[in-house]
Order: sequence, then structure tokens, then C-alpha cells
Amino acid sequence: MTLHSSFRALRVSTEGGHQARIETVTLDALTPGNVVVRVAWSGINYKDALAVTGKGRILKGSPRTPGIDLAGHVVASEDARFRAGDRVLVTGCDIGEKLDGGFSEYARLPAEAIVPLPPGLSLREAMALGTAGFTAAFALRRMLDNHQTPALGPIAVTGPTGGVGSLALALLKQACFKTTAITGKPQAADFLRAMGADEVVSRESLALGNKPLETALWGGAVDNLGGDTLAGLTRTVKTWGNIVSIGLAQGHELHTTVMPFILRGVSLLGIHSVECPRAWRLDLWEKLQGAWKPQAALARVVTRTVTLDELPAACEDNIAGNTIGRTLVRIGADD
Repeated sequence: MTLHSSFRALRVSTEGGHQARIETVTLDALTPGNVVVRVAWSGINYKDALAVTGKGRILKGSPRTPGIDLAGHVVASEDARFRAGDRVLVTGCDIGEKLDGGFSEYARLPAEAIVPLPPGLSLREAMALGTAGFTAAFALRRMLDNHQTPALGPIAVTGPTGGVGSLALALLKQACFKTTAITGKPQAADFLRAMGADEVVSRESLALGNKPLETALWGGAVDNLGGDTLAGLTRTVKTWGNIVSIGLAQGHELHTTVMPFILRGVSLLGIHSVECPRAWRLDLWEKLQGAWKPQAALARVVTRTVTLDELPAACEDNIAGNTIGRTLVRIGADD
């Protein structure tokens, strides 16, 4: 593996106004790390789009390279766990936020953030999953750990056309759960059914009521929206059901009562995939390359592939809500 003295990266500066542009940099310009990776693939997550467009305060330093996911090959390592040529992946772990991330031809990273690529996944498949698939798997694990079963009823998935939501549909279907996709994009119904939705419901047609408890409709929920939708889910999930809170695309506030929790035993489970304990992280990737691998969904979830130069425009599309599924970023060679 050859390490080039300079390489291209998407750099975002917040000093004197927001700027995102492709620059030629060296390793010395990147945040510290003891492993250097030649990046083959990355992906666009909502958090990445916020960072690149400046629509959200994601980056903890300036300049920074966004990209909370990457997969590629080790070029050099000061850590005995990795050696040149190893295929690896990284999701979360502060890359693309505090640390320089995956929108770069090379990345310098702390070894603790790096996961050896499981043998059942290619580099591209790892990024088709990325933080989105990892988060969806994390949600499924937490629900199963808290005794969610298919017998409780269908799982409602909000924000289902995004990476997390669509891959949650696939993983839940594979785990024998019925699912209801609640979406503001009814035109994406065919995509949602292909990803595993048994039912597609328009968010605008949904009446979740405003009483402390409403008619129980779902066995559980995976929520990417927060706000009023999450509050409505607390009122309409069945006894002993679990609601996994993942995102806040609709809002960060939650106005509900204790009634669902003390009268129906509903559980609200939070997902924080950035600082997931390493043992959990390795276990989830082991599942995703094996028994939980959503093989058919991986062929459908990637709806667009872009280059570094096309990244800024693709991030604008993501923020505007003009995308479904996952957008991958092809940065280097697979082998």
C-alpha cells in the first residue's frame, strides 16, 4: 500500500463564514491518529449533510473533513492490531465531527475507532450499511434485549425512506416482525415494500390523537423523527412494547405523559451509536455480516453513488429531502 504525500479531501471551514471545498492536503493537516487508512468508500448520512451544507453545528473544530463512515485499507499502523493491507471500517467514534472523517482519500484515525472488516462483507457492502445500518441493528438489538417479540404486533417505522429507517425495515422483516412504514413520501411505497414494509401509511393521514392514551396500534416503533410523532407513538404502542428513539428530524422536544410507561409498561429506548462500547460494536458487525445480513436489501438501499467532487450537491439534495435510501461516496479502489 502506497501512501501519497498529498491527497484530496473535502474540507469544511467555519471561520469567517461557512466554506466546503475540495482541497489538496497532507496527513499533517489531519487530526491525530495511530492508523492511516486509504479510503475506498464512504456514505452520506444526515449528519454529514448538515456538516457539509452548514445547516447544523456538527463539526467540533475548523477546518475539518466530514464523513462519519468509511471503509478501506490500512496503509500504516502504530497499533499491533492492524497492519498494512488490512481491510477495515469505521462508523461513528467521533470521526467526521471531532476527528477528520471519511470524505478524504486518506484518513488518520485512532485504532480504537477501527473495526476489522468482517469476512462476510465487502467494503462497499459495509458502507451500504454504514452508520445507518449499524444504528438500525443497534435498535433491533435493544428491542430484542427488552423482550420485543413479533407476537406483540407490527413495528411502526418513521422516516422509513432514509438509511436508518429503510434498513430497519429490512432487519425487522428478517427477524420475522411485521412492519408499518409511516412516511411523508407515499410515492416511495414500492421502495418501502421492497425494503420490507408490510404496510405503508401516509404520515399526513395518521391520527395519533392527543389523549394520554389512545387506541394501541403497534407492538413497538423505531422513530427517526422525534417531536409530535414520537409523542404520538408513546400513546399508541401496545402494552410492553418498545419505542426506539434514533433521530430528531421533526423536533428535539418530547411532550407526553407518564401514562404509557406506568399503565402500559411501554419502554422508550435511546440509541447513541457514536460512543457505542467497542464490545457491542464488534458484536453488531459480526451479526451484520452473518445471521442479520440483509442481503436483498443491500442491493436496493443504495440509490445513488457520487464522487468527492459531487459530494456538496448530493448533501444539498439530502437536506432538501430529495433522496431515499443510501447515497454512497466512491473515493478509491476496492483492492
